Amino acid sequence: MNVTRTDIPDVLVFEPKVYTDARGHFLESYNRRKFREATGIDPVFVQDNQSFSVRNVLRGLHYQIHQPQGKLLQVLLGEIYDVVVDLRRSSATLGKWTAVNLSGATHRMVWVPVGFAHGFLVVSEHAVVQYKVTDYYAPEHERTIHWADSDLGVRWPFTSDPVLNEKDARGGPFKSAQLFD
Repeated sequence: MNVTRTDIPDVLVFEPKVYTDARGHFLESYNRRKFREATGIDPVFVQDNQSFSVRNVLRGLHYQIHQPQGKLLQVLLGEIYDVVVDLRRSSATLGKWTAVNLSGATHRMVWVPVGFAHGFLVVSEHAVVQYKVTDYYAPEHERTIHWADSDLGVRWPFTSDPVLNEKDARGGPFKSAQLFD
């Protein structure tokens, strides 16, 4: 497994070894020992989530201020533009964002540590996203930063207006976001 750091060093991209033959392919999507050796951390995943979305659906930018979640994401089908925003008060990259294209074709995964907001835009006809999280979903602790916040300046690769749910359409500004210590 190849591990690459993004512009924000704690956000990691994993490229698993894919074994392909006439039948299709096989890959190891998660191995606790290899993850720990590659990152120096040993997260305990408590929940797996999966979403199906169509082109131009934008989900995010979400985080949980209590019961924060580390996330290991992969796209099983389709392609997304995945965005991660640093919300750690003491970080040199506070308020900075990084983005990674993830697709079922490349099998790349991204590790989003605790202390970050996360969101994605579906850039293919549809996408199935699977992610492991380190704490349970707690809607009462969930926060949403507006996807188009001018202080963040995320450059989303839109081909038309994004498809949003109400929560994402009314996300708050970064400057009043609750941060992590």
